[in-house]
Amino acid sequence: MERRISRTINVGGTPIGGTSPISVQSMTNVPAEDFDGTARQVIALENAGCDIVRIAVPKEEYAEVFRAVRAAGATVPLVADIHFDYKIALAALKAGADKIRINPGNIGAEWKVREVAAACKVKGVPIRIGVNGGSLDKAILEKYGSPTAAALAESALTQAEQLESMGFCDTVISIKSSRITTMTEAARIVAKSSSYPIHLGVTEAGTEYSGIIKNSIGIGSLLCDGIGDTLRVSLTADPVREVLAGKEILKSLDLCEGGINIISCPTCGRTKIDLIGLAEKFREESASIDTKGKKVTVAVMGCVVNGPGEAKEADFGIAGGDGFAVLFKNGETLGRVEEDRVVETLIEETLKFIG
Repeated sequence: MERRISRTINVGGTPIGGTSPISVQSMTNVPAEDFDGTARQVIALENAGCDIVRIAVPKEEYAEVFRAVRAAGATVPLVADIHFDYKIALAALKAGADKIRINPGNIGAEWKVREVAAACKVKGVPIRIGVNGGSLDKAILEKYGSPTAAALAESALTQAEQLESMGFCDTVISIKSSRITTMTEAARIVAKSSSYPIHLGVTEAGTEYSGIIKNSIGIGSLLCDGIGDTLRVSLTADPVREVLAGKEILKSLDLCEGGINIISCPTCGRTKIDLIGLAEKFREESASIDTKGKKVTVAVMGCVVNGPGEAKEADFGIAGGDGFAVLFKNGETLGRVEEDRVVETLIEETLKFIG
């Protein structure tokens, strides 16, 4: 796939746009005033592989959460999610936020937006313009009659142009909708009309099961078209699950550097081992493995029919027998593995492959 090349901006040392790797984001759901709890969650997200973490800051005094998170040892770039009060954005900048997420349409008077833009420019901190159906400018909403894709795109581009007129260019555009078709169409309009980096995501996507499906369709379809520089899989679930889902989407499209790609069959009447349990256990236990930038494909197959032959693209894997499995590499069978050692063996082989 040919990727759209956008401008490159820097978020606390992590580049977004251009030819930079597509970054995975998430957001804390601990109240911002709980500094210790927020710090623990940020560190958990960082350990899960999250590239950028956003923190909602509803009050000016809560902006100190950024200092607290840094003091706790987190190194991941942090984004301040700001609504309505420009003073909170300024406080977050002073406390060390690496990016400011605002909707200029709800910050208020133009001079307030100008102050935020000027402060961000001095500190070299980018701004993410976040637009959704509930935050459209009244004039645009009246023009289109509803939060259509065209309305969302026009709102985002108008706000970005406003920042440009103030001399601020380090802008990321995020257009989200709970309707997949609206979100994807709006992103395509922005992609065609500008060079801004684009943040992808389906908002209010629901619980983990349905949310992953919706985000995979929306985010995945745009990524397949080369659109998207950073993403968040919004879920009504533990934020760490968002990170894992985002990484999986990128792995599925060969858009990430390194990682473990698990291929496994859907099972059938020939399966004589607990393949579903083994595949899930291996996924959980291998999730924290640092592959050092290497891509590893591991096959977890139910029987020899779907084993070495059908999984030739795997670097190694197992195929189930009756209460045991056979280990194979590059299509060649190497030996027998008892069922209770399957996951342990796959972990060992993964670590050997990484070196």
